[in-house]
Amino acid sequence: MTRASGTTAPEAEGTRPHADFDLHGIVGIRVLDASPQDVATVTRQLGPIAAPLTREPDITIRFVDELPEAGPMTYATWQESAATDDDFYLLRGKDGVAARTLLPMDAVGDSCQIVCERRAGHVPHLLAVINMTALQRDVLPLHASAFTYEGVGVLATGWGKGGKTEVLLAFAARGARYVGDEWVYLTPDGEMHGVPEPIRLWNWHIEQLPELRAGLPAATRARLASLPAMASSAAGLSARLRGLPASVLRRTAPVLRRQAYVQVPPARLFGEDALALHGRVDQVLFVASHDRDDVTIEPMAGASVAAHMLASLEEERGPLLQVYRQFRFLFPERRAAAIEEAPAIERRLLERYLADRPAHVLRHPYPVDLDSLVGPVEAAVGGGS
Repeated sequence: MTRASGTTAPEAEGTRPHADFDLHGIVGIRVLDASPQDVATVTRQLGPIAAPLTREPDITIRFVDELPEAGPMTYATWQESAATDDDFYLLRGKDGVAARTLLPMDAVGDSCQIVCERRAGHVPHLLAVINMTALQRDVLPLHASAFTYEGVGVLATGWGKGGKTEVLLAFAARGARYVGDEWVYLTPDGEMHGVPEPIRLWNWHIEQLPELRAGLPAATRARLASLPAMASSAAGLSARLRGLPASVLRRTAPVLRRQAYVQVPPARLFGEDALALHGRVDQVLFVASHDRDDVTIEPMAGASVAAHMLASLEEERGPLLQVYRQFRFLFPERRAAAIEEAPAIERRLLERYLADRPAHVLRHPYPVDLDSLVGPVEAAVGGGS
C-alpha cells in the first residue's frame, strides 16, 4: 500500500541515508545516498509515494554530480545516447540539458540499477521503467483517470488529451473520491490504484473552476489569461509575414499555448479526505472527443475498449522503445525481455481486466463544458452503495 510519509535508513559514516518509494507494493524504488534534492527530484516524477520498503527494491537510483569517464564512447544518436564496451548511456536530461545517465536497458523489468547525474533534473524514462516492472507482476499500467462515485468505481481511459481528466474534474465537486489520474494500475483482484500526483489543468479548465481560480496567485491568473491570446496573435502575425520572422512566430505560438497550465494537487480539488487512491473497477468509460457539439454515451463491449487501448499503450511506450532500439544497435547481442514481451503482456492483461467489465463510450466536444459530462455519465454508470 502506498503511504505518504518519507523513510530513511540509518546513516552510515560518511554517507547520506537512502530514501524509499513504494508504488502500492507493486514496484519498490530506492534512492541511494539520497540528498534532499535527490528525493525532491524523484518525488516530482512519481508523486508523494515515499514509504519504507520491507523487501529488496526493484529499481535503485543513485544521483552523482559527475559520472566518471568510462573510456571511449560510440554514439547511437549523437549527443543523445552512446555506449562504452559494457555500458549504455543517455546523454540528455530534462529540457535537453547535457547530462549522462547510466541506464542498463537489459535489466529493465528485473533488478535495474540507474546512475544519474544531478544536473539531468530527472531520471530519464523512470516511469516507463516502473511500468515495465509492473507488467512483470501481472499489473497493468493504464493511461487513465479513476474515481469512486456513490459507491461505483469508474475507470476513464482513452487516447492522450481525449477527455479522461475532464471526466475526473466533472465529478471532483460532486462527492467523488479520487483514485488516480494519468496512470492507473490494475491488479488481478479487480482493483485499481493511483498516486496523488498533481493534475495538469489548462486555462480553459481553470475558467470552469471559479473557486480554484480565485485561490491562484494574481500573477498565475494573468499568465493563464494572456498566453493563449499571445499565441493567437503570434500565429496571426506569422500568416502576414514572410521569411525568418514568420518562421519564428509559427514556432512560438504552440510553445506559448503549451505553457498555459498549472499543476494542482488532487487534494485541492477533492479534499484531503477524498483521496482514496484505491478502488474497484466497476464501470469503464472509453472517452474520446468528436466534431459535434453534444455529449453522447452508449454501451460498448469491454473487449472493444481493451482492443482500442493496445494502440494507446504502444504510443505511451514509444519514447522508451526509441531508446531501446538505440541500445540494441550498440549491443545487438543483449536484449530486454520485459520490453520485448510488453505488447503480448498488455494484450493479455487488457482482455483479462477489461473484457468482462460493463463499459460505455463517452464522446464529447473539445474543449468541453465539464458540467455537461455529469448527467450522461451518471445515467450510464448508476450509483448508490
